[in-house]
Amino acid sequence: MNAPLSEIVVAALLLFSGVVVLAAALGLRRLPDFFLRMHAPALASTLAAWIVTLASIVHFSAQEGGLSLHVWLIIIVLSITAPVTTMVLARAALFRHRQAGHQEVPPALRPRR
Repeated sequence: MNAPLSEIVVAALLLFSGVVVLAAALGLRRLPDFFLRMHAPALASTLAAWIVTLASIVHFSAQEGGLSLHVWLIIIVLSITAPVTTMVLARAALFRHRQAGHQEVPPALRPRR
């Protein structure tokens, strides 16, 4: 891939990643409670990180003249830790919710009928 084309592809991927994060921020702003607010950024940040990783692979591969996959290590670790972090946050919030004396299930965790 030649340099100007790779720069256009990288720029487009980074812009798309920014749009995904912006959508997550809008979801964070719009959703009513903590348990619902956790969902949008967790999914979108992982998707945005994958898009940035793809942009990095394109950039470094174009610079080095061959396929460069050293960025994969970062995204693999991030893809493992992001869902775990979200789960830990949810459990901590549920624990605090119950410690505050609310025994009912928060609305986001109720099963739909």
